[in-house]
Amino acid sequence: MKQKYEYKVAIYREPLLGSIFLGGSRVDPERYSKFLNSNASDGWEVVTMERELRRELLFFKREAFLTVMKREVA
Repeated sequence: MKQKYEYKVAIYREPLLGSIFLGGSRVDPERYSKFLNSNASDGWEVVTMERELRRELLFFKREAFLTVMKREVA
């Protein structure tokens, strides 16, 4: 019997206020770990992730992680 999966794509980034006040914002590893662990407790497993810098309001940059997760469908 073939296993079936469902997928979830999430973009994780820090709030925009850090970018406005500091000129740029990086992802906090502890908060990102909590985000991943929260999804893992719901059965999601990370398939891949990619780091990117996103421009906000022309002048500000925010670091973001595009995360693809999957879990088995019952």
